[in-house]
Amino acid sequence: MRKIEILALVLILTAGTVFAGAGAQGGGAQAAAGKPLVVQIGYENNPGELVDLAIHEWKRLLEQKSGGAMIMEIFPSSQMGTKNEIIDQMLAGMNVITLADGAFFADRGVPDLGITMAPYLFATWDEAWNLLRSEWWASQMKLLEGKGLKVLAANFIYGDRHTLTKRPIRTVDDFRGLKLRVPANTIQVKGTEVMGANPTPLPLGEVYTALQQGVIDGVENPLSVLYGGKFHEVAKYLTLDGHIKLLTSWFCGTTFFNSLSPQQQKWLVDSGVEASEWNNTQYEKITNETIAKYKAEGVEVINVDIPAFQAKARSFYDMPEIKSMWTAGLYDIVSRAKSGK
Repeated sequence: MRKIEILALVLILTAGTVFAGAGAQGGGAQAAAGKPLVVQIGYENNPGELVDLAIHEWKRLLEQKSGGAMIMEIFPSSQMGTKNEIIDQMLAGMNVITLADGAFFADRGVPDLGITMAPYLFATWDEAWNLLRSEWWASQMKLLEGKGLKVLAANFIYGDRHTLTKRPIRTVDDFRGLKLRVPANTIQVKGTEVMGANPTPLPLGEVYTALQQGVIDGVENPLSVLYGGKFHEVAKYLTLDGHIKLLTSWFCGTTFFNSLSPQQQKWLVDSGVEASEWNNTQYEKITNETIAKYKAEGVEVINVDIPAFQAKARSFYDMPEIKSMWTAGLYDIVSRAKSGK
């Protein structure tokens, strides 16, 4: 009987080691064993989207810089689960990376970061870069680390978020009653409500079917993401409202990051920053190509009166449920930081 118990324990420990992988062993322990450190990266986007291409560039750079000592395994199309499920894996110490924005970080205990996903906060990308260089941003990164999450690269242009719908949106009043898919976070739910639409949180992988079945009337996201999901096969109106300039951060859990050696940390961060810079050089070209594809495939591309949309969105910043989430005077603090002051 004793032999059976010992054998069972060995099997359990072996299975646990295989499941936990590099993150559970720690970077230093795995390097000492002479094995490559495996980092897994999961995301909702589909193969061929700009995000996906940038991640493959990250993989190339990481493996090149480390001389094969670090390997990146890539899991697109929600293969590792939803964003929140991956974040839960991080907090459990797993060797995983994903991308998220300030709205998700707000829901994970750093509420002021949610303002970076507020409608029409940034007029230009330069304002976003100014914010990343500010003392305010540095202080928020420290708070996020205290919640168990470590940003590796924040300089990633995910894109201007536009709206693809089954009926045309030509004026801001056309949002009234629209069932619009949004990510499952408070900031974007409220940002959609203030425009008059009905927010419907759904994983990105469920959007196509939801459009087909009439569960939702539309979806918002950067153009390459919308096109990659082939949502235009069932929604034929693209409104270029640009309601969010979306800064996205690649991040992992602090437990995993702190298990790495200083050299491994540098390889991971430097390659992530460089891959983000590569992504940003491709963004305008991919955007123009995607708009041309939409038109060629029968989608009506609609330009709107942006100031009218901005005016409608301004009341978001005065919503009691939003102001109660944030530090007093946050909008003014961030406005100064994004202007470079």
